[in-house]
Amino acid sequence: MNRRKAREYALQMLFQHEYTVEGQDFIPPDDALPDKKDKAVTKEFAEELVKGTRRHIEEIDRVIHEAAEHWDMKRMAVVDRNILRFAVYEILFRNDIPSAVTINEALEIAKKYSSAESVPFINGLLDKIARDRAKA
Repeated sequence: MNRRKAREYALQMLFQHEYTVEGQDFIPPDDALPDKKDKAVTKEFAEELVKGTRRHIEEIDRVIHEAAEHWDMKRMAVVDRNILRFAVYEILFRNDIPSAVTINEALEIAKKYSSAESVPFINGLLDKIARDRAKA
């Protein structure tokens, strides 16, 4: 399974969700899902990230907001906000994935889809959230 590719698909679907009608269930279109040559488990992981992130969005956003002292979530770039969301979902709810792996993957995706300035911002927030989670 290519988890980075699954995370990229999850980012695309979460990004698209930002522009759907609030309260409307998000159903990813077939063309947002992995190509037929990608394994079914990649698709399943991407869908699990999206559904899990959306299911826990209020808690995830609260955790990000608390870690991002003096930053309003709405001021963050949509790409950055959604990278943070799925990564925080993994940190909080996926105990089978080490936080260091989640953070590294989020940073690699940020390098590809966001700005150079976003990478240290995302790294700082995710590192703080992971450390706080480890203390709890």
